[in-house]
Amino acid sequence: MVRRLMLLTLALLAVVGLSTPQASKAATMNYVRVMHASPDAPAVDIFVDGKAVLTSVPFFALSGQLALPDGTYTIDIAPAGAGVAASVFETKLTLEGGYTGTVAAVGSLGLGNFDVKLYEDNYSMTGAGMSRVRVIHGSPDAPAVDIKIAGTQNVVVKGAKFGDAATLEVPAGTYSFDISPAGSSTVLFTTPALRFESGWGYSLVASGFASKNFWVQSRVDMVK
Repeated sequence: MVRRLMLLTLALLAVVGLSTPQASKAATMNYVRVMHASPDAPAVDIFVDGKAVLTSVPFFALSGQLALPDGTYTIDIAPAGAGVAASVFETKLTLEGGYTGTVAAVGSLGLGNFDVKLYEDNYSMTGAGMSRVRVIHGSPDAPAVDIKIAGTQNVVVKGAKFGDAATLEVPAGTYSFDISPAGSSTVLFTTPALRFESGWGYSLVASGFASKNFWVQSRVDMVK
């Protein structure tokens, strides 16, 4: 849990300007990014070795890729504007081995299920004519769900619980998805029509509370 939370802080440093890693990058570099997907967590400031490097990170910010050489970093997390002395978490983090991934702050402070999840990113080539889609269940009060092609009983993700992620490849095209309680035919939410390009990768993140402001965020992970 500590290592995952520290990866979150490092990934937050990359909100602008860094691109998707390519296969030619040195294996001693690590690539991380972050999603702030906790609907009731406040904005935060991030400090590295005592220096503020990012401020007022809001709900559902998604960083760009951050290239970090193997090494050890001292990280502090503090409420936005409160300064490093108000740090609520401090630790050292060692990164090594060419890791690539997305760290997501999910869950609810109010519900007591706040967590930091680490999801490995896959930048390999897709099958011919296919798109890669990762689905993340990040809604803290939603039940386990099945995800189906809209208007059908074709289940593409079955029984996903809060915090789970599933990755699939689908033929390139435009799709909508129905979200239902696991094992039920009741449709709780239907996504807008989403276009998936051949060779591209995407993340679909169920965010917000099921009881209010629920939405499925669509993010491009990889461009052919």
